[in-house]
Amino acid sequence: MSGLTGAEWTVLVVAALLVGFAKTSIGGVAAISVALFAAVLPARESSGALLPLLICGDLMAVGAYRRHVNWPELLRLLPSVVVGVLVGTAFVAWVDDTVMRRTIGGTLLAVVAVHLWQRRRPQTGAGPVRAAVFGLLAGFTTMVANAGGAVMSLYLLSAGFRKMAFLGTAAWFFFIVNLFKVPFSAGLGLIDGDSLGLNAALAGVVVAGGLLGRLVIRHVDEARFEKLVLAFTVVSALNLLR
Repeated sequence: MSGLTGAEWTVLVVAALLVGFAKTSIGGVAAISVALFAAVLPARESSGALLPLLICGDLMAVGAYRRHVNWPELLRLLPSVVVGVLVGTAFVAWVDDTVMRRTIGGTLLAVVAVHLWQRRRPQTGAGPVRAAVFGLLAGFTTMVANAGGAVMSLYLLSAGFRKMAFLGTAAWFFFIVNLFKVPFSAGLGLIDGDSLGLNAALAGVVVAGGLLGRLVIRHVDEARFEKLVLAFTVVSALNLLR
């Protein structure tokens, strides 16, 4: 923390603000925070530093949208998510940052393409195979680069979730999954005293972003909400491919 310049602190403050905003409004915006943290800190360290801030945002999202969760859908996803997190932990331990980013970026673009193709047909829900595949991808990408929001967003859109059910189910999903990731991230050395000090300095900014997100989302209709989710997913994928 002591080695950060004023400009770097500014970037981290903006990233923390976007974390809170994403958690209570347009989830894809969180991908920008991932990129900003990685621009200031080494990629592996940025992942660990960002996780507690994401959990802070998750708490706000759960508080705001806790009544809108679809528990059957959420519980159907969790077993494959656990497997994805475990695979992601092994992946982080063995590959370098470049392989990590590009693997996730390519996966996200493929998922967006499939989603856009399937929009030609009416979607009435998501079957067990789809849930298992997306759960595995969400667990893997969230463990590797805190990028599971894009995969989860596409899953909920393809399952026909409306805006409030989308927000409530995503809120609980990431609160549970991010807490599950903590011991694995700590075991990999991604969370330490320095990163927790940084979290303490930025937690208030996350709260401010969450409050801003709640104000904004009230003025975003269903059609625009889906377009924004897809747009930020593509942007995040392209950024990871750099």
